[in-house]
Amino acid sequence: MEKHSLIDLPNEIVLRPRFQDSLDEVASVVLMRLEKSAENPILVKRMDDHVFIRFNDSERHFWSPQLQLEVLDEEQGGCKVYGLYGPNPTLWTFFMFLHFGVATLFIILGIWAYTSASLGRPYGVLIGGMAAMLVIWFAFYAFGRAGRAKGKPQMHQLYRFYQNALKA
Repeated sequence: MEKHSLIDLPNEIVLRPRFQDSLDEVASVVLMRLEKSAENPILVKRMDDHVFIRFNDSERHFWSPQLQLEVLDEEQGGCKVYGLYGPNPTLWTFFMFLHFGVATLFIILGIWAYTSASLGRPYGVLIGGMAAMLVIWFAFYAFGRAGRAKGKPQMHQLYRFYQNALKA
Protein backbone atom coordinates (compact mmCIF):
# COMPACT_ATOMS: atom_id res chain seq x y z
CA MET A 1 0.00 0.00 0.00
CA GLU A 2 1.36 3.41 -0.94
CA LYS A 3 1.23 5.55 2.20
CA HIS A 4 1.06 9.31 2.55
CA SER A 5 2.32 10.78 5.78
CA LEU A 6 0.63 13.70 7.48
CA ILE A 7 3.90 15.60 7.06
CA ASP A 8 3.58 15.30 3.26
CA LEU A 9 -0.12 16.14 3.30
CA PRO A 10 -0.04 19.97 3.52
CA ASN A 11 1.92 20.39 0.29
CA GLU A 12 -0.09 17.71 -1.44
CA ILE A 13 -3.42 19.28 -0.55
CA VAL A 14 -2.39 22.86 -1.20
CA LEU A 15 -0.62 22.17 -4.50
CA ARG A 16 -2.36 19.05 -5.78
CA PRO A 17 -5.65 18.13 -4.13
CA ARG A 18 -5.57 14.65 -5.72
CA PHE A 19 -3.88 11.47 -4.61
CA GLN A 20 -3.65 7.77 -5.48
CA ASP A 21 -3.14 4.77 -3.23
CA SER A 22 -2.46 1.20 -4.28
CA LEU A 23 -3.89 -1.35 -1.87
CA ASP A 24 -3.44 -5.11 -1.63
CA GLU A 25 -7.15 -5.74 -0.97
CA VAL A 26 -9.97 -6.01 -3.50
CA ALA A 27 -12.13 -2.95 -4.10
CA SER A 28 -15.31 -4.40 -2.58
CA VAL A 29 -13.59 -4.93 0.79
CA VAL A 30 -12.13 -1.41 0.80
CA LEU A 31 -15.47 0.12 -0.23
CA MET A 32 -17.31 -1.77 2.51
CA ARG A 33 -14.74 -0.74 5.13
CA LEU A 34 -15.01 2.93 4.12
CA GLU A 35 -18.80 2.79 4.09
CA LYS A 36 -19.00 1.20 7.56
CA SER A 37 -16.47 3.57 9.16
CA ALA A 38 -18.67 6.68 9.32
CA GLU A 39 -18.37 8.44 12.67
CA ASN A 40 -19.58 11.75 14.01
CA PRO A 41 -18.99 14.42 12.56
CA ILE A 42 -18.11 12.68 9.28
CA LEU A 43 -20.70 11.32 6.87
CA VAL A 44 -19.92 8.67 4.26
CA LYS A 45 -22.05 8.02 1.19
CA ARG A 46 -21.34 5.36 -1.39
CA MET A 47 -22.54 5.11 -4.97
CA ASP A 48 -21.10 2.12 -6.86
CA ASP A 49 -17.28 2.55 -6.86
CA HIS A 50 -17.42 6.12 -5.50
CA VAL A 51 -17.32 7.15 -1.86
CA PHE A 52 -18.12 10.70 -0.76
CA ILE A 53 -16.81 11.75 2.65
CA ARG A 54 -17.97 15.05 4.12
CA PHE A 55 -18.90 16.73 7.39
CA ASN A 56 -22.37 16.72 8.91
CA ASP A 57 -24.43 19.91 8.97
CA SER A 58 -23.38 20.98 12.47
CA GLU A 59 -19.65 20.88 11.58
CA ARG A 60 -19.92 22.17 8.02
CA HIS A 61 -19.20 25.79 7.21
CA PHE A 62 -19.18 27.73 3.93
CA TRP A 63 -15.66 26.53 3.03
CA SER A 64 -15.87 22.93 4.29
CA PRO A 65 -14.20 20.49 1.88
CA GLN A 66 -15.27 17.01 0.95
CA LEU A 67 -13.26 14.00 -0.15
CA GLN A 68 -14.34 11.94 -3.13
CA LEU A 69 -12.79 8.51 -3.54
CA GLU A 70 -12.99 6.15 -6.48
CA VAL A 71 -11.93 2.58 -5.69
CA LEU A 72 -11.19 0.34 -8.67
CA ASP A 73 -9.92 -3.24 -8.88
CA GLU A 74 -6.67 -3.79 -10.75
CA GLU A 75 -6.13 -6.71 -13.13
CA GLN A 76 -3.04 -7.98 -11.29
CA GLY A 77 -4.88 -8.00 -7.93
CA GLY A 78 -5.52 -5.42 -5.29
CA CYS A 79 -7.12 -2.09 -6.02
CA LYS A 80 -6.32 1.54 -6.65
CA VAL A 81 -7.90 4.43 -4.73
CA TYR A 82 -8.17 7.78 -6.50
CA GLY A 83 -8.87 10.63 -4.09
CA LEU A 84 -9.96 14.19 -4.81
CA TYR A 85 -10.39 16.95 -2.25
CA GLY A 86 -12.80 19.65 -3.26
CA PRO A 87 -15.30 22.23 -2.11
CA ASN A 88 -19.00 21.69 -1.76
CA PRO A 89 -20.34 21.12 -5.32
CA THR A 90 -22.91 23.92 -4.88
CA LEU A 91 -20.18 26.36 -3.87
CA TRP A 92 -17.99 25.23 -6.78
CA THR A 93 -20.83 25.73 -9.26
CA PHE A 94 -21.59 29.18 -7.83
CA PHE A 95 -17.94 30.25 -8.13
CA MET A 96 -17.73 28.96 -11.72
CA PHE A 97 -20.92 30.85 -12.56
CA LEU A 98 -19.43 34.06 -11.13
CA HIS A 99 -16.15 33.60 -13.01
CA PHE A 100 -18.02 32.89 -16.25
CA GLY A 101 -20.19 35.99 -15.75
CA VAL A 102 -17.18 38.24 -15.15
CA ALA A 103 -15.37 36.81 -18.20
CA THR A 104 -18.46 37.27 -20.37
CA LEU A 105 -18.89 40.89 -19.25
CA PHE A 106 -15.19 41.54 -19.89
CA ILE A 107 -15.50 40.23 -23.47
CA ILE A 108 -18.73 42.15 -24.12
CA LEU A 109 -17.18 45.38 -22.83
CA GLY A 110 -14.08 44.74 -24.97
CA ILE A 111 -16.13 44.27 -28.13
CA TRP A 112 -18.22 47.34 -27.31
CA ALA A 113 -15.07 49.41 -26.63
CA TYR A 114 -13.49 48.28 -29.92
CA THR A 115 -16.68 49.11 -31.85
CA SER A 116 -16.95 52.52 -30.18
CA ALA A 117 -13.29 53.29 -30.93
CA SER A 118 -13.77 52.23 -34.57
CA LEU A 119 -16.77 54.55 -34.89
CA GLY A 120 -14.95 57.45 -33.24
CA ARG A 121 -17.17 57.45 -30.17
CA PRO A 122 -15.94 57.76 -26.57
CA TYR A 123 -14.91 54.42 -25.04
CA GLY A 124 -13.12 55.35 -21.80
CA VAL A 125 -16.00 54.18 -19.60
CA LEU A 126 -15.96 50.80 -21.34
CA ILE A 127 -12.20 50.40 -20.75
CA GLY A 128 -12.84 51.34 -17.12
CA GLY A 129 -15.52 48.62 -16.96
CA MET A 130 -13.04 46.09 -18.32
CA ALA A 131 -10.55 47.13 -15.63
CA ALA A 132 -13.29 46.73 -13.01
CA MET A 133 -13.98 43.19 -14.27
CA LEU A 134 -10.29 42.36 -13.80
CA VAL A 135 -10.36 43.74 -10.25
CA ILE A 136 -13.49 41.72 -9.49
CA TRP A 137 -11.87 38.57 -10.90
CA PHE A 138 -8.79 39.05 -8.72
CA ALA A 139 -11.08 39.60 -5.71
CA PHE A 140 -12.84 36.29 -6.47
CA TYR A 141 -9.45 34.60 -6.70
CA ALA A 142 -8.28 36.05 -3.36
CA PHE A 143 -11.61 35.12 -1.75
CA GLY A 144 -11.25 31.53 -3.01
CA ARG A 145 -7.66 31.24 -1.74
CA ALA A 146 -8.71 32.52 1.68
CA GLY A 147 -11.53 29.99 1.77
CA ARG A 148 -9.23 27.14 0.84
CA ALA A 149 -6.91 28.15 3.69
CA LYS A 150 -9.87 28.17 6.09
CA GLY A 151 -10.88 24.66 4.98
CA LYS A 152 -7.38 23.17 5.28
CA PRO A 153 -7.80 21.88 8.88
CA GLN A 154 -10.88 19.95 7.78
CA MET A 155 -8.93 18.53 4.83
CA HIS A 156 -6.46 17.10 7.33
CA GLN A 157 -9.35 15.70 9.36
CA LEU A 158 -10.82 14.01 6.27
CA TYR A 159 -7.42 12.57 5.40
CA ARG A 160 -6.93 11.14 8.92
CA PHE A 161 -10.43 9.62 8.73
CA TYR A 162 -9.57 8.00 5.38
CA GLN A 163 -6.28 6.58 6.73
CA ASN A 164 -7.96 5.26 9.89
CA ALA A 165 -10.77 3.65 7.88
CA LEU A 166 -8.21 1.75 5.79
CA LYS A 167 -6.52 0.43 8.95
CA ALA A 168 -9.76 -0.85 10.48
